[in-house]
Amino acid sequence: MFFDIGPLELVALVILAVLIFGPDKLPKVIADVMGFVRKVRAFSDNAKEDIRSELGPEFKDFEFEDLKPRNFVRKHVLENDQYGLQEIRNGFDLKKEMAEVTDAVHGVDGASSADPGPTSRVNFSKESPAAGTGSGGGSAAPDMFTKGARPARDERPPFDPDAT
Repeated sequence: MFFDIGPLELVALVILAVLIFGPDKLPKVIADVMGFVRKVRAFSDNAKEDIRSELGPEFKDFEFEDLKPRNFVRKHVLENDQYGLQEIRNGFDLKKEMAEVTDAVHGVDGASSADPGPTSRVNFSKESPAAGTGSGGGSAAPDMFTKGARPARDERPPFDPDAT
């Protein structure tokens, strides 16, 4: 219904109004409230027309609802689409991208969904990885998406002064 009032609440409001004002004064109260609402609505319409007339003829189709940020963005950015946003929105699948990033971080191949487990490690050292093929084409840059060789149990990981 209106103002997010359900039918049961509306019945409760009617019963409450009858109990407060009584059945003989209730029609007069309703008429007074409706007259007040009409006056407020007329005042609002007159104020809008005055603002439109003061703005000039170039704003004759100006709507005050366009001042709401959501409506403004919808009208000026999404409907015109002069920036090609619709193509970007249709070509981007957030769930797929996040799944690929998660798989890459965990070192899982995109086709398999097996969890690598807590003992798997990703090689973040500056040396080229011992296991797997690097995507850098033989460069000395670290390949963060392939697993490196496992260090011995008592061997310390390489020291990275940039990380500390």
